[in-house]
Amino acid sequence: MYGLQKLYLLMEKQHNRGQEGAGLASVKLDVPAGHEYVFRERALGSDAISCLFETVNSQFRGHPGTAAYAKDNLPFAGELYMGHLRYSTTGKSGISYVHPFLRRNNWCAKTLLLCGNFNLTNVDQVFESLTAIGQHPRGTADTHILVEQMGHRLDMEIEYLYDICHSEGLRGPELTREIDKRLDCTNLLKKCAPLWDGGYTIAGMTGSGEMFCMRDPWGIRPAFYYYDDEMVVVASERPVIQTVLNVQARDVCELSAGSAILVGRTGNVRINNIISPDVVKPCSFERIYFSRGSDVDIYNERKKLGRNLVQPILKAVEFDFQHTVFSFIPNTAEVAYYGMLQGLEDFLNDRKRDEILEAGEKITNQQLTEILSRRVRNEKVAIKDIKLRTFIAEGKTRDDLAAHVYDITYGTINPGVDNLVVIDDSIVRGTTLKQSIIKILDRLHPRKIVIVSSSPQVRYPDCYGIDMSSMGQFIAFRAAIALLEERGMQHVIDSAYKNALGFLNNPEPKMINHVKAVYAPFSADEISKKIADLLTPEDTTAQVEIVYQSLEGLHDACPGHSGDWYFSGDYPTPGGIRWVNRAFVDYIEGGRS
Repeated sequence: MYGLQKLYLLMEKQHNRGQEGAGLASVKLDVPAGHEYVFRERALGSDAISCLFETVNSQFRGHPGTAAYAKDNLPFAGELYMGHLRYSTTGKSGISYVHPFLRRNNWCAKTLLLCGNFNLTNVDQVFESLTAIGQHPRGTADTHILVEQMGHRLDMEIEYLYDICHSEGLRGPELTREIDKRLDCTNLLKKCAPLWDGGYTIAGMTGSGEMFCMRDPWGIRPAFYYYDDEMVVVASERPVIQTVLNVQARDVCELSAGSAILVGRTGNVRINNIISPDVVKPCSFERIYFSRGSDVDIYNERKKLGRNLVQPILKAVEFDFQHTVFSFIPNTAEVAYYGMLQGLEDFLNDRKRDEILEAGEKITNQQLTEILSRRVRNEKVAIKDIKLRTFIAEGKTRDDLAAHVYDITYGTINPGVDNLVVIDDSIVRGTTLKQSIIKILDRLHPRKIVIVSSSPQVRYPDCYGIDMSSMGQFIAFRAAIALLEERGMQHVIDSAYKNALGFLNNPEPKMINHVKAVYAPFSADEISKKIADLLTPEDTTAQVEIVYQSLEGLHDACPGHSGDWYFSGDYPTPGGIRWVNRAFVDYIEGGRS
């Protein structure tokens, strides 16, 4: 029960990472032949975790309460546990897509459970490598292909160990037990992983008790681990492990790029390098949005993202503190908001100090009181009225949700006089801004609405595991296309399409992101202004301006996470470059949708 309880907490604490479904699996060790040793449950929906554990726990009720009885009679009373939360990056749904995936075999060591946080950009290449050796995969989804590829390599590893043990005179159950003891998935990973292109953290466990978790060599997707003499735990986020196990941040280690943590059936832990890192570019969007803000480093980074926006914000409101109210879009922008407030307060204090020093001894008590009374006006203007995050919802439901996500606090703005500044963590599609946020903020009748994004303009698809995969959904891209068409620069679009298509048709292309040409003619401010035009509803009375974080501000705030391809177009892998060019070609050939 201890392991199940910890798994439940770990999954609940990471519920932010996926709300479409969940799965859990368990392996029992040293089970007599004829008894089940692998157990798995999966469920769909935002309440999948509760459903899973209710199903599992119901089987524990009423038993005698001894470990021996549980081991012999109860499902999920095992030594190894795996849990996964589904977040679709492909738009595909259904129970068959929920992890963990299970590949069964009469050999315990050949039975494989697999789950992960990943998106492969070259799944076709992996598929072809399997069919080239006579395999016949039953699907082309990257998870299915990984299970087939790794399962095939696992079979080969077992056969190799079988030959060795057989040559040593071992036979029957004794031979099988020796294979289970000697199995090390390091070689399996070294054979499979070099073919993978993309961002991934992949975890697996065999029916014989070998466990592993590997992080991609670019460090795109995160992985953290903790172990002592009783347990080994791996999760996508550090504070989850800290909270559930009550350990310090220094006790939780980050898995290095290209490395794997492996645990043998006897509990021996190894950290092995699988692929030497090339260019390490951890995903910055994990820091800005996706991960929980309770991590000590992420918390400070998000605060600095807000602080780094102080100057462009003040410029947008003409440095008018007296007639400006500052707020945030709940809930992920709250930490950046605190950093922004502290930066604004520091700026205002500097200004007050300078005025006092300039006046010198001539300053009156009334003047001093007036200067010291100046404050940064801040209110909770927007209130999130529904728990479901539209970013994680599937596309078909996102638009319907957007119009009903927020409410406002009336009476916080002086109508027609005050500016209203609200900070958000990112502006990707702009759907929620146009359909909900700007409309409800305008009901307060501010003179000007300034929407602030703590991240830069999202200009390019993310193909490594976050659902931002097609060009037409990005408001920054639509703004650049609109500017090109308005200014009679259709030739830029045509040239970019021709070059991207040529890139895809060239068997040995140079790694060039031809979509950058679409943005090249314009400054970031020009694109921001056009974004504001596109997202402002026609009946809005307030002036609307949008302020974005700069790339320099992002890198200053998150120096350890330089992966910024969705902002800069600088993809760390060849598959990423192919993906962005393909996305642009699909956009043009699909009628620009």
